[in-house]
Amino acid sequence: MGPRKDAGCWLGAVLVTTVLMAQAKPIDTAKDLTAVITLQGKPCGQVVNVTKLGDNDYLARCSSGDTYRVYVNEKGRVIVEKK
Repeated sequence: MGPRKDAGCWLGAVLVTTVLMAQAKPIDTAKDLTAVITLQGKPCGQVVNVTKLGDNDYLARCSSGDTYRVYVNEKGRVIVEKK
């Protein structure tokens, strides 16, 4: 293959990868946090607003009016604190 064909192949691969990535399902953090809070036995309903505070550290506002900080502590445990 010549340089033009190589460039065309690379361009095609980049376009296919871009399209596939655009179609990938985004992570639904609100649903994940709703599940975590519920599994901890806390009242929530559904998480309606999420603020990322840091890596694995979120502030979740629930439809029940409750607000929780959900994070992973230094021991790797998930902690749910009512705010």
